[in-house]
Amino acid sequence: MRFKKILMIGFEKDNLEQKYWDRIKLVTEELITLPKESTNVMKHLSTADCLLVKLGATVDKETMNNAPRLKYIGMLGTGYGRIGTEYASNKGIVVTNVPGYSREAVAELVFGMILGCIRELERAKKRALEGDYSDSRYSASEIKDKTFGIIGLGRNGSRVAEIALGFGANVFYWSRNRKREFEAEGIKYDDLECVISKSDFLSLHLALNKDTENFLDEKRIAQIKKGAIVVNTSPMELVDINALEKRLENGDMTFILDHSDEMTEENLKKLSKYKNCIIYPPIGYVTKEAAIAKQDIFVGNIENFLRGTPTNKVN
Repeated sequence: MRFKKILMIGFEKDNLEQKYWDRIKLVTEELITLPKESTNVMKHLSTADCLLVKLGATVDKETMNNAPRLKYIGMLGTGYGRIGTEYASNKGIVVTNVPGYSREAVAELVFGMILGCIRELERAKKRALEGDYSDSRYSASEIKDKTFGIIGLGRNGSRVAEIALGFGANVFYWSRNRKREFEAEGIKYDDLECVISKSDFLSLHLALNKDTENFLDEKRIAQIKKGAIVVNTSPMELVDINALEKRLENGDMTFILDHSDEMTEENLKKLSKYKNCIIYPPIGYVTKEAAIAKQDIFVGNIENFLRGTPTNKVN
């Protein structure tokens, strides 16, 4: 079985290795790639039975209504909050994503960012480049014996929790569903408010959907422990930006993020003026190993759907 027409929006040649492009070409009679701003998107949607999009793309009710032949939507990424999955189900459209491909990469980055912050690594490197090798005037702390909180014990959150245990931290988590298998390893469950208020380090790992938008709202941001370091490697739509800015003004917590590419210029300007807000490019998933896994799962999802055994279906 093959698709009649695959429409790929926002893809560039280097998003996939050639062997994955070749595999996609084998499963369709026609392949159209368009930039997301193209005026021809709606024209080709009207005859496409497969739509492939990248992280951050919006596929809403209006888009699907303009695609009467659509059977499949494939996301090259994990987050699918901007895809109308419920409406897609009503129309018989299968939506898939690419979960877990960057589990190790994201978890390792969380600790890289934390260590960079608490050990003043950038400052130390800069001073050494300037010829100053003195060990004075540094202020550092350790992860061991600190309380490490995880919000969302899914694929990424559970790996962060395991590594935190390895550092000797006291690890607590909150998730919508209890994860007994991880509790057996020593990762302790607690109420959300308790995890937020007692954690010296707090790491967010929630998917973006209608229930998690502004999850870290003004009330919860106010509950964050003084002196805490909060790391968010999930979409920033989880966070009330105005409430975060008010808390950053107090100077009594540090916030670290890496989904800057999905933020508005206005919000980036708001946050970038605070020294206690550390902003990284979206590098959480950027490892050689994760890149291979991402492409393989993405194309495998397409092939498996055509075989009648869809994988990583989210609706």
